[in-house]
Amino acid sequence: MREFTHFLAIDWSGAKGERHKGIALSLADANGGPPVLVEPPRRGWAREDVLVLLRDDIPHDTLVGMDLGISLPFADAGAFFPDWKDSPRNAKALWEMIDHICAKDPHLEAGSFVTHPEASRYFRHSKDHVGDRFHLPAAPTREGRFRVAEAAQRAQGVRPVSNFNLVGAAQVGKSSLTGMRMLHRLQGEVSVWPVDPLPGTGKVVVEMYTSIAARGGGVGGAKTKLRTYEDLNAALAQLGSAPVKGEGPIDDHSSDALITAAWLRKIGHEPAYWSPKGLTDEISRTEGWTFGAL
Repeated sequence: MREFTHFLAIDWSGAKGERHKGIALSLADANGGPPVLVEPPRRGWAREDVLVLLRDDIPHDTLVGMDLGISLPFADAGAFFPDWKDSPRNAKALWEMIDHICAKDPHLEAGSFVTHPEASRYFRHSKDHVGDRFHLPAAPTREGRFRVAEAAQRAQGVRPVSNFNLVGAAQVGKSSLTGMRMLHRLQGEVSVWPVDPLPGTGKVVVEMYTSIAARGGGVGGAKTKLRTYEDLNAALAQLGSAPVKGEGPIDDHSSDALITAAWLRKIGHEPAYWSPKGLTDEISRTEGWTFGAL
C-alpha cells in the first residue's frame, strides 16, 4: 500500500472575507510524535494561503485531508444539475465551472455561483429561500440530495448534510464550493483521490469528515466535538498518538484538525480505506468519495 511521510488535516471555511478563524491546519509526522498545529499568518489563514502551502510548501509525500465535499450528488439523478443544459459531466468539469463563474469573486469565494440564475435553483439558501430544484424526485426527504459516499457515512452512524444545503452551522455547502475552486487551481500540482487515481508518489488530497476521525478516536454518541485538551488527548491515545500540550478548553477547529491528522496517520496505509465497497469508476469520476466511509 502507498506510504506517506506526513499527514496534513485542514479544517476549511466557506465564509465570506479574506481571513478566517474557522481554518485550522495540523500536521502529523509518520515517524511519530503528537500532531502539531501549523502556525497561521498573523491575521489568520486565507484560503489563498492554503492553496500556496499545498502547492509549494508541504513535503512531497503528504496525505492531505480536507473537511469539505469535493463534489456534488450525481448518481441519484444522472447529473449534478438535472435539466440544466450546461450541467458538467464530471467533478473536474464542475470545479472548472464554479471557478469560471466565480472568477471575479475575491478570496476564492463562491457567491456568484450560488446566486447564478440557473445554479441557484438547486440550493437551499435560507429557511425561506429554497431553490425550486432543491427538492427533486431523487431527494425524497426535506434534507435534499446526497452522494453515494454520504449514504455510506450514514451507515456508519454519522449525519452528513447535503452539499446543496447552504443553511445552518452543520452545512458544508459553502466550504465545499470554495474548496472546489481551489482544487481546480491545484490541478497538476496535487492528486485528488479518487477523482484522480492514487499515484505512487506525490501529494494527495482526500475529502474527510471530522466526525469519522473522532469516532476513530473512540468518541461515541451524537456529539463528536472535542472541546478540551483532556478529551482531545484521550482520543489521540486511542489512535496511538502522543498527547499535545495544553489543558482546559480548545476551539473546535483546532481539535478537529489535530484529531484528524492523527487519524490519517493511523489508517492512511490501510488498503480497505482506498477500496470502499461503494466506490466505482463512475462514482470516482463524478461524485468522488469521503476517505474513511466504508
